[in-house]
Amino acid sequence: MAGAGAGVSGGPNKQGVNDEIEGFAVAVVREEGAWKVSALTPSALTDLGDAEKQLRELRATGAVFGLLDVDDEFFIVLRPAPQGPRLLVSDATAGIDYDVAADALDAMNIDIPDLDPDELDDVDPWEEGDLAILADLGLPDAVMSVIVGDTDLYADEQVGMIAARLGFADELSKVLDKLGH
Repeated sequence: MAGAGAGVSGGPNKQGVNDEIEGFAVAVVREEGAWKVSALTPSALTDLGDAEKQLRELRATGAVFGLLDVDDEFFIVLRPAPQGPRLLVSDATAGIDYDVAADALDAMNIDIPDLDPDELDDVDPWEEGDLAILADLGLPDAVMSVIVGDTDLYADEQVGMIAARLGFADELSKVLDKLGH
């Protein structure tokens, strides 16, 4: 299946039947001009609240955000904030098959797309959320829009482009190597 927004039929469903979810979840911290990337526990791929909790526990003085690559189908950028998390979901249609995407849409008060799961392969994906979520760190919303809009790429490739644009690609690569990705 090509593309970050390719249909996710055959994946986990909303009834809680959960195949092994592939992918990775990392925390990214920017402190004193340096990037630090660390792995989050795998539960972050299935539980948005847990991912946010793990990020909050980092207690960093600088910027903190999470990058979740779920099954190489879509990614979520999660940025804890006092008024509630800032979120970007690269493919809103993932909310049909993935609880973590549904939770992210719910947190943004966005309805899960009303689509037949059998027709997902025929629907072009679209992002939901804050395209400017990383703008203050050097990734303008226009550039994020181009990255998210390139549906010929897998989610891990899109996350790699985010890391390259912000300057933490080497740090991300080291963590992913340790995780076996």
